[in-house]
Amino acid sequence: MTALPESIQNQLNLIAEKSDLNCVIRTRNESDIASAETGSGILSGKTLLVKDNISIKGDPVTCSSNVLEGYTSPYNATVIDRIEKEGGFIIGQTNCDEFAMGSSTEYSAFGPSKNPFDKTRVTGGSSGGSGASVAAGLADMALGSDTGGSVRQPASFCGVYGLKPTYGRVSRYGLVAFASSFDQIGPFATSAEDTASLFVTIAGHDPKDATSSTEPVPNLKDCLESPLPKSVGIPRSFLSKGLDPELTEKMKVLESFCEKEGVEVADIDLPHAPYAVSTYYILTMAEASSNLARFDGVRYGNRSSNKNIQELYHKTRSEGFGPEVKRRIMLGTYILSSGYYDAYYAKAQKVRRLIKHDFTDAFQSVDLILLPTAPTAAFKIGENTDDPLAMYLSDLFTIPMSLAGVPALNIPAGKFSSGLPAGLQIVGNYFKEETILSFSRRVEQAGVFTHD
Repeated sequence: MTALPESIQNQLNLIAEKSDLNCVIRTRNESDIASAETGSGILSGKTLLVKDNISIKGDPVTCSSNVLEGYTSPYNATVIDRIEKEGGFIIGQTNCDEFAMGSSTEYSAFGPSKNPFDKTRVTGGSSGGSGASVAAGLADMALGSDTGGSVRQPASFCGVYGLKPTYGRVSRYGLVAFASSFDQIGPFATSAEDTASLFVTIAGHDPKDATSSTEPVPNLKDCLESPLPKSVGIPRSFLSKGLDPELTEKMKVLESFCEKEGVEVADIDLPHAPYAVSTYYILTMAEASSNLARFDGVRYGNRSSNKNIQELYHKTRSEGFGPEVKRRIMLGTYILSSGYYDAYYAKAQKVRRLIKHDFTDAFQSVDLILLPTAPTAAFKIGENTDDPLAMYLSDLFTIPMSLAGVPALNIPAGKFSSGLPAGLQIVGNYFKEETILSFSRRVEQAGVFTHD
């Protein structure tokens, strides 16, 4: 067996030392890491962790659910092949909310992940294990999936960069589906440059994914050195309720930077954004109820004892799925049922179209949109688990972009007075990730929040 580079062995040792964070649920066999056909490229020598809903050939993929206990992936997700081609070393898999359904990484069969800045606090979710792992130095980069904020919100709570690319920009082949018209794989990193490097690696058309876009991918230089935008917009009326006052001050700091650099700051309106949360949960629960029907004890993972087929389905799904997944499946089935489809699902699709038009209209006058990523700092573990609505509202500022399909990036914005990380969100027009990434790098280089 080829010996592992010392830097990678040190990374595995650090993961073991910080196991109390419960961010990494399994590391790969050293022989698998060493024998992976990694090439030389922009990720050469970099270590990566991958959310436990992205397939790695020969390794378990359980989506942090008991229903997939014992399942091993027979193939690589497209993003895995692309990472290894560019020289990246994938060293393990991270904790997440079960089937990516959650905003805190508390709904996991492996238990909650803990925020490295305060172990009594959540990491955010559903990709909380990935965000916290990067923040804790357990890997250079990580992959998560973002359905309604599941990369951006944990990036905010853990003080790292987290990008949701334009829908269709990154192949979903090998990503276990939650809500297929929303899901998008995205990178975590501690710098704008590393975020851009991982983005350009995984982006691009994939014939294995019918929703994959043929739009050309910008090169790394464009992602780092594109000119500053001419104008940025702030949806102030949308930010008027529920926002921590300290985040308002951080927004002012970013506004001042824009004005100093000659970037016009304008007020914009996203009139249908207040309806985004309810619209999102109607649509994603409906899609989840359909996507998760395949986990029945016959084809994948765990199988409960049974006397007949009905009992097999009932026991496997009752014992295998956790409470949040069951809640969403049942509500989704109700939404799609006869007599309620038009009242809920069809109407929500119409509102989704209006929200998309809001962004299209806004980008007629501005190049980027600025707003907070989450309304507050990371909350305490257990604080919202008995209040689903409070949990859902933690994604208030990330969901509109997911409904529209536009790209959005969390940038670290210093800390709250409590010492917890803060994050702000940069939103771009469709397939304009280079504008977002290059702007974030300028903010980083200028040290706007370095001493915050």
